[in-house]
Amino acid sequence: MQPLIDNARTFGQRPEEFAKLAEGQSPQVLFITCSDSRVVPALITGARPGELFELRTAGNIVPPYASEHPTSEAATIEYAVEVLGVRDIVVCGHSHCGAVGALVRGDDLTAVPAVRDWLAHATPRPSGAVEDPAVAEGVQSHVLSQLLRLRSYPYLDKKLKDRQLSLHAWYYEVHTGAVLAHDPQTDAFAAL
Repeated sequence: MQPLIDNARTFGQRPEEFAKLAEGQSPQVLFITCSDSRVVPALITGARPGELFELRTAGNIVPPYASEHPTSEAATIEYAVEVLGVRDIVVCGHSHCGAVGALVRGDDLTAVPAVRDWLAHATPRPSGAVEDPAVAEGVQSHVLSQLLRLRSYPYLDKKLKDRQLSLHAWYYEVHTGAVLAHDPQTDAFAAL
């Protein structure tokens, strides 16, 4: 913890670098990814402060749309699209994902009921090789399911049909740093 505290102490000693951020934000992309500490969106994309609007959830799960019972995730998505005007949404899964791995293996999660109940939103259950520690196939199929979930949000569906919004599926390999993107024409993930 001490190295983090030390950096935080010196971080604010360069106010000239941050003064413009007080004027507001206009990110181009909503980046939805896992809460996993090995996934750092700004590091992966090279984004500077103000360029990415981030939503991080266990397993990069997008919950079902329910206007009568909104979630913080749904509110974040709505704000990014309707208020900030992002034109692209990236859902980025990653190798060695504990959440997706638990789903693929069918792990017993009774000891962590909040995690179990949250992961229940990941329907359909991701498929993939149980013996693969990277759970690549499972994560990639899961990311595509989350894109379908986003399409079920009425305001997103309208923007997609009006070509005011684009969705992107990415897969990040924590063990290599490689980023793969889904190509709808080939239905495969390939290097960016």
